[in-house]
Amino acid sequence: MNNIYLQIPLRKPDISELVLATVTSTTGSTPQKPGSSALFSRYKLVAGTVGGGILEGKVQQIALESVITKKSGHYLFRLDNRVESGEDALCGGKISVLIDSGLERHVHVLEAMRKSSASRIPGVLVTVISKIKGEEVNIKRYWCTNNSESHNIPELEPGIRSELSSMISSSGHSDFRKIELTAGEEPETLVFLESVIPQPRLYIAGAGHIGKALTQIAAMLDFEITVIDDRPEFANPENLPFADHIITDDIGKAISRIEKGPDTYFVIVTRGHRDDGKALKECIGSDAAYLGMIGSRNKTNMMRKEFIEKGWASQDQWDRIFAPIGLEIRSQTVGEIAVSIAAQLVQVRNAKGA
Repeated sequence: MNNIYLQIPLRKPDISELVLATVTSTTGSTPQKPGSSALFSRYKLVAGTVGGGILEGKVQQIALESVITKKSGHYLFRLDNRVESGEDALCGGKISVLIDSGLERHVHVLEAMRKSSASRIPGVLVTVISKIKGEEVNIKRYWCTNNSESHNIPELEPGIRSELSSMISSSGHSDFRKIELTAGEEPETLVFLESVIPQPRLYIAGAGHIGKALTQIAAMLDFEITVIDDRPEFANPENLPFADHIITDDIGKAISRIEKGPDTYFVIVTRGHRDDGKALKECIGSDAAYLGMIGSRNKTNMMRKEFIEKGWASQDQWDRIFAPIGLEIRSQTVGEIAVSIAAQLVQVRNAKGA
């Protein structure tokens, strides 16, 4: 799982040595957007990023100090666009970062998030920070789904509860909102509402060279990856170390058992025409977000004719298939083909969230 929040409960034995940094707001040009997070240990960056370079170095230094002091803080960084002392140039914007050094106090919330994610239940993480002194803050976190009693959060005013309910109802889309509760000229309390949705499910039919290469690239793109192949010598963890799940079975039968929906993506890159057809027959009429199949235009035209003539698909259903698969970048090598497929997956996913 790539979501940092979901990784933290797995590190319970050393959670007191971990600090979470989260970008909460940006102005102008910045390297990351609100909601981007990085997890630091006493010694190093463990996962994620808040932007890299000089900014991440500054955030890491504060995080390392927070491990010792156990003080959480909300910090504003001005990203001066000058080059100083040979360091890389910065973006010229402003970025606020929340440093949470008390993750052990929130572990029950993060465990609830993991449980929801395992059941593919989306929700909203509510983070309430109140100023203590200077940049030091107190942090409270809550996990809210359609099944939770969000009105029990004492810090939330009716307007915020309404906004929270709206986010939960539309939590198929990523969102990060900042709300200021002002008591005077300066906000005394900040509320952050962050939607956390299950990763889209990517099913790769075929564990050959292209399927293997795509698995490695897609692992960096926040997909939950399942690879399907009937050959044990290919469908195994040693050959596919980046896959979340591996199914060794007849490809058509395996795909027939998969629950298909708008968060599922199918890539068909099997070893031959027969297996491609078996895989395609089991998902062509579904409401999957993406269905792509490798092959030349001649091959796909032949398959289209066969599917329509035999009543396996309508013209409209066939028109939803990405075939030949991938963006047109004049791919030639296995790696280039995998990149073109991955780029098309991201293009379709981002269009859904637009």
